[in-house]
Amino acid sequence: MGKMLIPQVGILVLLMMVSLGEAEYMKYKDPKVPVNKRVRDLLSRMTLDEKIGQMTQIERKVASADVMKNYFIGSVLSGGGSVPAPKASSEVWVNMVNEFQKGAMATRLGIPMIYGIDAVHGNNNAYNATIFPHNVGLGVTRQIGAATALEVRAAGIPYAFAPCIAVCRDPRWGRCYESYSEDHTIVQKMTEIIPGLQGDIPANYPKDFPYVSKGKTKVAGCAKHFVGDGGTTKGINENNTVISYKGLLDIHMPAYLNSIRHGVATVMVSYSSWNGVKMHANRKLVTGILKKKLKFKGFVISDWEGIDRITTPPHANYTYSVQAGVQAGIDMVMVPNNYTEFIDDLKSLVNKKVISMKRIDDAVRRILRVKFIMGLFENPMADLSLANEVGSQKHRDLAREAVRKTLVLLKNGKSAHKPLLPLPKKAPKILVAGTHADNLGYQCGGWTIEWQGASGNDLTRGTTILASVKSAVDPSTQVVFNENPDANFVKSGGFSYAIIVVGEPPYAETNGDSLNLTIPEPGPSTIKNVCGSIKCVVVVISGRPVVIKPYLETIDALVAAWLPGTEGQGVTDVLFGDFGFTGKLARTWFKSVDQLPMNVGDRHYDPLFPFGFGLTTKATKGY
Repeated sequence: MGKMLIPQVGILVLLMMVSLGEAEYMKYKDPKVPVNKRVRDLLSRMTLDEKIGQMTQIERKVASADVMKNYFIGSVLSGGGSVPAPKASSEVWVNMVNEFQKGAMATRLGIPMIYGIDAVHGNNNAYNATIFPHNVGLGVTRQIGAATALEVRAAGIPYAFAPCIAVCRDPRWGRCYESYSEDHTIVQKMTEIIPGLQGDIPANYPKDFPYVSKGKTKVAGCAKHFVGDGGTTKGINENNTVISYKGLLDIHMPAYLNSIRHGVATVMVSYSSWNGVKMHANRKLVTGILKKKLKFKGFVISDWEGIDRITTPPHANYTYSVQAGVQAGIDMVMVPNNYTEFIDDLKSLVNKKVISMKRIDDAVRRILRVKFIMGLFENPMADLSLANEVGSQKHRDLAREAVRKTLVLLKNGKSAHKPLLPLPKKAPKILVAGTHADNLGYQCGGWTIEWQGASGNDLTRGTTILASVKSAVDPSTQVVFNENPDANFVKSGGFSYAIIVVGEPPYAETNGDSLNLTIPEPGPSTIKNVCGSIKCVVVVISGRPVVIKPYLETIDALVAAWLPGTEGQGVTDVLFGDFGFTGKLARTWFKSVDQLPMNVGDRHYDPLFPFGFGLTTKATKGY
């Protein structure tokens, strides 16, 4: 019997080795396996805790490798202005993202987390990044998407909360500068930024599936904010959009269909309501329209504490909010801080069968689908290979080109026969005035380094309009800067002409809501003091049309520069004639706020400058 034991033991060991070999092969880890099969295999292996973890997105301030591992967290984000260190380098960003990723990869199943960031006009949280014009004036969109993707990936981040495809119907809304236009057809065209961010969909790719090019040069995009956020009453942020179902479909929905056709990976839900129903709890629209009718197969993400705001006041009944948000069809919840409460409440709701496992599996399936498609399982870790892309000269040149194309010339001379622009570069002495002439923070607007933006020239690296004027004119021309000169200074200065740069201070979201849309002082006083004395061109830096009619008669030339970003030379390129003005208004410019809301096609349409208006000039290369 003893002699027979050895071969039996050998066979047993061999069988165990074969069994272990089979166990080690996990279909979801094999990149050769089709995505749907990988998703199905991984989903079948996951516990409820692991699934809920995937549905949870937390802020970087509360994240750590241990938190990622212990709670199976699926995603981390940087809120507006949330950075690992002041003026953090790409290396600091990459190291932070990788530290979180190491925690995620150390879990039982090794599911990578996806890091997201607001990149609404470039990688706008990162110091030294190229800041492009805000959407209100944006041009050359696809190229900007590609450049933004590179600068976001350079920080180790594979997910951008962009583009905003809101159709802003009332400029009193504090987020109007995040919208491309009041006209949904323009917004639809601007979804071309999605292939720039994510890559071009290959031929024969499954219809309506999300697509993100594998590798490290593209990011997952996010169409936001679903749906109707640009149509709220009086433009009040997060308010109620009162419109018929047909009106919602005709005006606010079309760009979502375009986004899905471009393969957008994710969709973010709006804080706003539609006819009194909070979007974060609107199953009819999120599940019924977006997922079923439009056949969106990526994942739906909430906004920051979006489910909390289902109740009034926010967080009044958080368990109900979790139930309503997840049942509505939200797949990933931007918690972002108190993640244990969200996880505990959702787990309890599932265990009590209030929320079905079918709904949980749908959410996780969508999240995993995006992660597999973008190659995150094969390349979970970030590196510094793209570090030189941040603020690169080619991206700054692209931003400068975008600025030139976004400028709209609204007036050129008090008589059509005597245009002021382009300005002569060889004038003996010129005046530059205004609060926004030498303020890079004002030039960039909100969502720049800080959530609300900030004042000053040390915010990030860029070129102010004043500096651009000095570099554009002839060396013999004397440039005098006086932010708010009085009339006597102007009259006695011997100036050939003046460039006045005024506008709105930076703001974001609710802080930007305005019922009067006036340029704050000393802007109006500067216009009056300067334009009443010498020839002047007024450059308006704003996130939307503002009250300008009272000053228009005294102004010789008027330029809408919107929020041009870091490359101020794009403004002077056109002022001095190196390039011609070509921009057209994608928004109606009102005479009085009493007319609002007023959009092209309305019966009472009586604008100061109509939709599509814009004077043109020819390039002269300076003279």
